Amino acid sequence: MFSSFIESPIGQLIIKANEHEVFSINFSDQLTDQNPNKITEIAKVQFIEYFEGNRTNFDFPMLQIGTDFQKNVWNELQRIDAGKPITYAALAKRMKKPLAIRAIASANGKNKLLIAIPCHRVIGSNGKLIGFSAGLWRKQWLLEHETKINMNGQSILIL
Repeated sequence: MFSSFIESPIGQLIIKANEHEVFSINFSDQLTDQNPNKITEIAKVQFIEYFEGNRTNFDFPMLQIGTDFQKNVWNELQRIDAGKPITYAALAKRMKKPLAIRAIASANGKNKLLIAIPCHRVIGSNGKLIGFSAGLWRKQWLLEHETKINMNGQSILIL
């Protein structure tokens, strides 16, 4: 296993990979040793660009193991525009599975590639922040950060 970390404005981000793909992105309060490879370093550069406000999508190689349904949810998450969060109900409707809100929320919660697979862009039907394993304060920061990035491009936040 290979790993790199960066100190971000919202804590230490740990990027873990095998020889070919990143398989885990998470926050840690514990100091960790790095064992970087080319893939973790590519991801690290992209995260630095993200936190600097110069990137909203990621294209480094990723591996996430799950069911076909979970993979479909994770793919759909990547289609949510930065700075424009949507509700779980809207996500279910986009996926043409309007009755699968809970299953979609469950798949969202199993995402191991935080920020890169932007599960933080999904909010509750009442517009409130819910369900982010790294903490709702981080989810709020990420959404505000992405809104600022998009405001520079004249986009607005729609809840």
